[in-house]
Amino acid sequence: MKIAVIGTGYVGLVAGTCFSHSGHHVTCVDVDAQRIAGLTRGQVPFYEPGLADLVRRNTSAGRLTFSTATDSAVADAEVIFIAVGTPQSETGAADLSAVFTVARTIARSLERPATVVIKSTVPVGTTDRVRKLMEAETEHRVALVFNPEFLKEGDAVNDFMRPPRVVLGSDDQTALDLLVTLYEPFIRTNNRIQLTDARSAELIKYAANCMLATRVSFINELSRLAERVGADIEQVRRGMGSDPRIGPSFLFAGPGFGGSCFPKDLQALIYTGGEVGVELGLIQAVRDTNERQKHVLGERVKAHFGADLSGKTIAVWGLSFKPETDDIRDSPALVVIDDLRAAGARVVAFDPEAAANAEAHFRAHAKDDNGSDEGYAPVELAATMYDAAEGADALILVTEWHQFRRPDFTRLASLMRTQVLFDGRNMWHARELREQGFRYYGIGREVPGAAVLRTDPPTTA
Repeated sequence: MKIAVIGTGYVGLVAGTCFSHSGHHVTCVDVDAQRIAGLTRGQVPFYEPGLADLVRRNTSAGRLTFSTATDSAVADAEVIFIAVGTPQSETGAADLSAVFTVARTIARSLERPATVVIKSTVPVGTTDRVRKLMEAETEHRVALVFNPEFLKEGDAVNDFMRPPRVVLGSDDQTALDLLVTLYEPFIRTNNRIQLTDARSAELIKYAANCMLATRVSFINELSRLAERVGADIEQVRRGMGSDPRIGPSFLFAGPGFGGSCFPKDLQALIYTGGEVGVELGLIQAVRDTNERQKHVLGERVKAHFGADLSGKTIAVWGLSFKPETDDIRDSPALVVIDDLRAAGARVVAFDPEAAANAEAHFRAHAKDDNGSDEGYAPVELAATMYDAAEGADALILVTEWHQFRRPDFTRLASLMRTQVLFDGRNMWHARELREQGFRYYGIGREVPGAAVLRTDPPTTA
């Protein structure tokens, strides 16, 4: 089957590569000529385990090609995927301008009937809008399908090759049958295709992300209560998660969620609700709780050392919003670092994959010739995790990369100026570290200087 994928970002490149790996001829298109040139040479523009190897293998086999020419790529394609970005606009709504522009270009370039599949995350009703737009631009029959993506950054190839579900939304049975055939190689051992109408499929995508975000914000909010009443959130989450009606996934207390999906999808759903007169109070609370949670680690550091961190060096492990990706969009680490610098601290950070993106981010925010922004000292990026800790007054773990799980604590103790650890992911063993002489703080376990709920028995007369 001849397939065109418009957009070589995270979703488009993974989808196009995996479809080519199952034997189809795929052309991935992007307006960024430099990106296309790099992909043609086998250079993937972002870090995703296993993807670069698949790109090179299928490019060499002639099944996967890259182009900047949308018109020639879609002219005789049987299936065309739209996988361009839908960033959050100033109003909070999803910016659909790229989707509509691509849809018009596709319609004007068609030389035969085609099935157009929207994989971009779009508000309810967008597929219907795209259908009308395209019908006005072409004489050829166009069938529209909404096919949301559910890929986890850091495990996207595996998610695509072994999907827990494939949602296909359309009122065109012929198009649905074609997509079922396309996905068949990935679901042979466990057919979990769900066929629905386009609007339900659009809402499924937002509902799924918002539910996962809700679980994260719920456990984070509960962690604040646990600290005040003297409970351990790790024991609480295990007790909750053992209930099969609840389950353990996304119940890990931490510094809040980030990335390109959850924050903007929450806001987009809130905006959609406002458009139709439905107040989504729970979703708003999830968003607000997450924004508060991003400041928790900075608050912990100031509670220990005092509000003025001048003269203190704080090491930060982890800059990406999650492990196994170099994506720093809306990363909690950036908020933590801003809070530390605002209090006067010197920050030295390390991340195994996201350093280049972080450096570009910090450079983009520079305000003067000295490379500082807002009057604060620039963030220093260390070559290794232990280099970041050298001479530090405290170390903060923000992103749970595997190499941070069991570091050499004896070496850390010898490198750090004072042995204070802030475990933003509750990965380390508090008792063992305290026995080694570290001052340890987790999330939902203990707050420096906090009053704990009294449990003394009531006095009797």
